[in-house]
Amino acid sequence: MIQFIRSMFSSKLGAFLALGFVALIALAFAGGDISSTGSFGGNTGGDRVATVGKGRIDSAELEQASARAVDNLRDQDPTLSMASFVNQDGVTRVLDNLIDMTAIRAFGEAHGIHISNRLVDSEIAKIPDARGIDGKVSDASYRAFLAQRRLTDAQLRSQIAQSLMARQLIGGTELGVAVPNELAVRYAAVITERRTGQIALLPSAAFAPKTAPADADLAAWYKTNQKDYVRPESRVLRYAVFDDKALRTVPAPTEAEIAARYNASKAQYAASESRQIVQLVLPTDAAAKAIMTEISTGKSLEAAATAKGLSVAQLGLIGREKLSGQTNAAVADAAFAAAKGKVIGPLKTPLGFALLRVDGIDGKPARTLEQARGELVTVLTAEKRRAALTDFSASIEDQFDNGGSLTDVARELGLTLSSTTPLTADGAVLGKPGETAPAALAPVVQTAFAMESEGQPQLAEVEAGKTFVIFDVERINASSAPPLAEVKPLVIAEYQLAKGAIAARDAAKKLEAALKKGGDLTAAMAQLGVPLPPVDKVDLERERLQAMGEQTPPPLALLFATAKGSVKLMAAPRNRGWYVVKVTDVIPGKVDPADPRLPEFRQTFQQITGQEYSAQLVAAMRKDVGVKRNEAAITAAANRLKGGN
Repeated sequence: MIQFIRSMFSSKLGAFLALGFVALIALAFAGGDISSTGSFGGNTGGDRVATVGKGRIDSAELEQASARAVDNLRDQDPTLSMASFVNQDGVTRVLDNLIDMTAIRAFGEAHGIHISNRLVDSEIAKIPDARGIDGKVSDASYRAFLAQRRLTDAQLRSQIAQSLMARQLIGGTELGVAVPNELAVRYAAVITERRTGQIALLPSAAFAPKTAPADADLAAWYKTNQKDYVRPESRVLRYAVFDDKALRTVPAPTEAEIAARYNASKAQYAASESRQIVQLVLPTDAAAKAIMTEISTGKSLEAAATAKGLSVAQLGLIGREKLSGQTNAAVADAAFAAAKGKVIGPLKTPLGFALLRVDGIDGKPARTLEQARGELVTVLTAEKRRAALTDFSASIEDQFDNGGSLTDVARELGLTLSSTTPLTADGAVLGKPGETAPAALAPVVQTAFAMESEGQPQLAEVEAGKTFVIFDVERINASSAPPLAEVKPLVIAEYQLAKGAIAARDAAKKLEAALKKGGDLTAAMAQLGVPLPPVDKVDLERERLQAMGEQTPPPLALLFATAKGSVKLMAAPRNRGWYVVKVTDVIPGKVDPADPRLPEFRQTFQQITGQEYSAQLVAAMRKDVGVKRNEAAITAAANRLKGGN
């Protein structure tokens, strides 16, 4: 998730150009570039987190921007909490985005660049959610769009203007970037280089203490590292599922209703006949007559057709009206007058001249009202129960809308309420991998997590028209670290690994010193007197490394960022150990000027160069307008977002 958060704010090109005007607005929402004059999280909005030129960014603006960024990221990870976002430097990245956008606009305005209201209006007209059914901007749709995003018209216009200013000022930096062929060849040589080296892992577990820590030491360590154990927000739902069995009485169909339905469906109960028909269509009347001549000598319709490279079509069981629609009335009349097994024709059809054979006859006699009564009663009863269930659910919603509680409604229905174990926003059971919410609650978990408080009962369909669930949020557990007693075994294991990581780092430094004196890595590891994994020997091209993308192991990336003969140390994440990375050799790549890959290398280098130009230009704009950050206010805002003081 931290990589996802970083990538969200990393590209100036993505932020200012590539997505187009409307997408820029969406990115501004996603990146938290939304100003606010209201309060958030108990803050009155007067604290200044940064000054950009003559403008300012207030705490309330930063907090609301961060909240909006988290909302957007939850589309990818529903369990993401604000505390996790803050701990992963999300607030810092949101603030950087706010500062950049504000600085770009301030720089543009200082140099006479103006974004007109007419241009902003044209961009609002491109927002799909702001349009009515006629495709034009509708005042009602636009107001609903603003309300959904908790924005005012002025705030939205400000964000659009910032995005448009960024497009004008930053857009040209990546256009027309040219890279000399010699430089592209040099870059290609770097891309195609090969490296050899060694990577050793010193696991913390191999150096961890063997005795359990004292309770006081463990408690102190947990307090310091509590942020690593923060659980996502969870909610306990109360619910009851019911179907039409909850209906106490549903009146039976009356004689008048049965008769009315029978009269309305007379065609369904009238006598009917369907026939199983086989058909062969020929292009001319003469060809059809020739086939009929062969049939008259005893040959079957199929055999006669196959001899001429043709095949018959099985029309299946078909009624007179349907056959008439597919051909014409004359053909249908002839087919339904023919005897079973007899081939008739030729008959003129829209596709040519047809020969037909009736292979089966399925006749159904007419049914009187009394004969159809059982079927009619079943259908009408089901309809009445569905209608009653719909009315019943509507009455429940009315009770909820008028302040009725879940307990009262459940008692009235004779239902027993059940409570879930704490659930996360993705429907999983907190702390129990693989367990999920009851199937009946799957459609309502997202709704439950959108509720602002406990005790807001709602009704939802589980199976359309058949099964319903009434539910509310019984308890909201804010995102927080659990008491030490609940996670003590895990914390002890992590504590031991943390201590082991310190010893592993000391051991890694010993290896580093030995290697710098020309020692052998495997031999130096053996002298540590601790069972360790064998040394990994690396022989790899940079192209293969780049192909790994985000899956590149960090020690491998370090090996390709280190000079030949150098030794580097790297900590494994989460106190899992230390890596020792040694670069044995760097073999430069050789790229012929005629290499077919060279245009691709040149294009990649041009993109990198253009992005660097964009980043440098934005940095220059920040310097020109002047930026001052209030670190104390930034920290206070982050603490408020996490629920601190």
